[in-house]
Amino acid sequence: MSGSFKQISAYVALLAIGAGAGVAGSRYWESQLQPSAPDATPVVMRPSTPLAVPGTKSSDPNFIARAVEKVGPAVVRIDASRTVSPDVPDNPFLRRFFGDEIPVPQERVERGTGSGFIFAEDGRIITNAHVVEGADTVEVKLKDGRTFEGRVAGTDPLTDIAVVKIEATDLPVAPLGGSSDLVPGEWAIAIGNPMGLDNTVTVGIISATGRSSAQVGINDKRVRFIQTDAAINPGNSGGPLLDDKGEVIGINTAIRANAQGLGFAIPIETALRIADSLFSEGRVEHPFLGIQMVDLNAAVKEQLSEQFPGNRAIDRETGVLIVDIVPNSPAQSAGLEAGDVIVEIDGEAIDNATQVQEIVEASEVGATLEVTVDRDGKEQTLSVRPGAFPTR
Repeated sequence: MSGSFKQISAYVALLAIGAGAGVAGSRYWESQLQPSAPDATPVVMRPSTPLAVPGTKSSDPNFIARAVEKVGPAVVRIDASRTVSPDVPDNPFLRRFFGDEIPVPQERVERGTGSGFIFAEDGRIITNAHVVEGADTVEVKLKDGRTFEGRVAGTDPLTDIAVVKIEATDLPVAPLGGSSDLVPGEWAIAIGNPMGLDNTVTVGIISATGRSSAQVGINDKRVRFIQTDAAINPGNSGGPLLDDKGEVIGINTAIRANAQGLGFAIPIETALRIADSLFSEGRVEHPFLGIQMVDLNAAVKEQLSEQFPGNRAIDRETGVLIVDIVPNSPAQSAGLEAGDVIVEIDGEAIDNATQVQEIVEASEVGATLEVTVDRDGKEQTLSVRPGAFPTR
């Protein structure tokens, strides 16, 4: 691609504390590209005090305290550490003075802190992958003061979910709810360990649902995020987001660091699906095609029309434009090409790149997807068998 077309550059912070606690960037195929545009920051009004309205879900004026009392004992602090061995560069200047005995820098230990919650009495814990990424040791601290050595049972960087196991029984468990029926304006309660301040509770509302990874600014994730204005900060990563009944509806994950009141959580349904697979299989298989794509409109069409082999014509102004193909990928094997415009998948009309991501994610590795594309003004349908998303 030409450098004239810029990827969205929203500054997003993942919420673990400490050096080495962030997610390493990865090239995400089935990724979405968007033209640079001014941020459209939604304005969210936060009530200053809980409203006690008879007959509504939150008519109990102490519903926040009751929710925290129910879930708080199951929320844990996770302290992760990893040993880093620095590379020794082959530096001619150093070799001139030290010969073959260039001093080797000492190993260093990087530490980070995040949150998590117990979802099974036998010590199974959900957190974020970036909280425990590369960790040699994990220490889990409960609200009652007990501390356990944790074992990272699996991580899934594509959804930023990880699971940790501690050896204990009869542990407090966070009650699980659902996010499918959430609507903007409902109460949202966050519990975690921001900035090392354990068992911190904040409250706000659900600001929006179904935010795509591209909208959030984390293009290498496959998640539809819940947006909330409940205050979350570094250290909240992996902690629960609750509804007014004290049930977990999401996993606090990211904030827009250049704004206030813009926090994002992974829906609990996604987190549980990934956690179950990690505990049972030790890994998660995500289907992928191997394309890089962008929502097509008149401006994008004009910007990119000269960048494809042979200056192929792009006649449409709607759909999803394929701008690159991964070598040796399912997309290449099926005959998809840069410059194709995806107009249908399995008979479903395609309007945007997020829709393509969701259809692919909902499919199975090795299954067949019928992808209809517009190529040089003519439609054709190609059979594509998604492969397993590369681990690297």
